[in-house]
Amino acid sequence: SRAGSIPVINAGDGRHCHPTQTMADLLTIYKEKGGFDNLIVGFCGDLKLGRTVHSLLAALSRYKNIKVVLISPKELKLPDYVKEDILEPNHMEYVETTSLEEAMPSLDVLYMTRIQRERFDDLAEYERLKDNYILTVDKLETAKKDMIIMHPLPRVNEISVKVDDDPRACYFKQCLNGKYMRMALILLLLDIAKKNPDKEDVFAGKGYIHSEHKCDNPKCVSAGEQELEPLYKKIDEEGRSDVNMVVSVKPNT
Repeated sequence: SRAGSIPVINAGDGRHCHPTQTMADLLTIYKEKGGFDNLIVGFCGDLKLGRTVHSLLAALSRYKNIKVVLISPKELKLPDYVKEDILEPNHMEYVETTSLEEAMPSLDVLYMTRIQRERFDDLAEYERLKDNYILTVDKLETAKKDMIIMHPLPRVNEISVKVDDDPRACYFKQCLNGKYMRMALILLLLDIAKKNPDKEDVFAGKGYIHSEHKCDNPKCVSAGEQELEPLYKKIDEEGRSDVNMVVSVKPNT
């Protein structure tokens, strides 16, 4: 963003968000369900580390009477900060369960996710959890006839390939919708860049500070970038800030 002369697209922020995938998800729901209000949406799998889930929940919070069913093992349940920052302030009704079979009959949308090997430092923990939820043809027998099945892809084994022939399977349509949405976004930003060729300091006047601080998390960008000077934004004791953070550091650290 500092060196480029065109806008930078956020293609995903670790485990926190994935904006362009959410645009593809919204287009898919809109095309298949005709709108967003009054839906029961089930999220199944890795809700703790899955950035697509967090982003889509934030987007759905803008609509009316959305009910969310959170289906996961207790080790991978939705983080409290997502509930506190997104679900509860927007009065989104939600329930948590470990049973996909129990949740299935009520769902209008089922959003499956993979258990992401790259998010685990402990291989044994990944192996223990990876097969917790596998969607099969048999499990769909109790689902609504017009329910749609979504998945951000790639799939590992959490959706049986036999489900691909079910008319409710929309994950390949979802992938195609993602291409169209990203094409539109790229064209829009290139047009903006053409009309505004001067570079802009995106951090100027937003309260960022320079620091030699290194985050204790070895996966943090401040630990991995060797030559770029890190920028920080102080946040309050609850971990919130009114701007997007490049890297954040709590006060007095």
